[in-house]
Amino acid sequence: MNIGIGLPANIPGVSRDSVLEWARKADSGPFSSVGIIDRVVYPNWDPLVALAAAAAVTQRVRLMTTILIAPVRDATLLAKQAASIDVLSGGRLTLGLGVGRREDDYAAVSGRFNRRGRRFEEQLALMKRVWSGEDPVDETGAVGPEPVQSGGPELLIGAFAPAAVKRAGRWADGYLGGGGDPQSALTMYDSVVEEWKNCGRDGRPRFVATNAFAIGPDAADRGADQYRHYNQFLGAEAANQAAQRVLTSPQDIRKVIQEFDQVGLDEMVFLPQVTDLDQIDRLAEVVV
Repeated sequence: MNIGIGLPANIPGVSRDSVLEWARKADSGPFSSVGIIDRVVYPNWDPLVALAAAAAVTQRVRLMTTILIAPVRDATLLAKQAASIDVLSGGRLTLGLGVGRREDDYAAVSGRFNRRGRRFEEQLALMKRVWSGEDPVDETGAVGPEPVQSGGPELLIGAFAPAAVKRAGRWADGYLGGGGDPQSALTMYDSVVEEWKNCGRDGRPRFVATNAFAIGPDAADRGADQYRHYNQFLGAEAANQAAQRVLTSPQDIRKVIQEFDQVGLDEMVFLPQVTDLDQIDRLAEVVV
């Protein structure tokens, strides 16, 4: 199993220097990727801007959105931005996409929350056309640049609802699940594989998941508070439950890696909940 690490650009108040140094240290460490999550109505950095900055200070790690809320964005511009980062990074972009769960994220951009699944399907088709060099709309002309990765950046889809999960089998290169129970993630992934085969696709989809972490006694409480704050839209009880799932010790990390390895996970991306740079070294010591 490959191990990625998130960028702390979703944590309110994080500094420019912290994010850039975090990316540099991750690139020189044992990690396969750096990831970043997305929100609109939250004081996080825009994921594509953050990954463009990370591309400029890294050479090796893949750059991953885990996930980006596609339907709140224009599909043609999203395809162009993703292709640009793919070129800037030398073909290292993994674009994890989903529809999100927050109505306020849609309200902020005058989007239609109740139509997000249908819009997402339309976006996926259009972005594939853009990346293949076709006109997004008849006779407009092609939209560049041409991605380094043939056919466009590696595409993952994150979802929980059965119909949405199957979307990954039709459109994406793999499935991106959240943390929690490995068996539940495997059940979702099996649905992706089934749809993949029904579509006559060769090979198999990638299987990726994420987990939140804040290692060490000094970081544990702050990390739990941050994750609770991020998930407060779920309600107090659910936000508290989410905070309790933050991994706070090397033993927690090893247990999760072992459990997900047993269900065949290809890559786990650990998302930081504090900005302390020593978190990179603490995680590296566990996963080496």
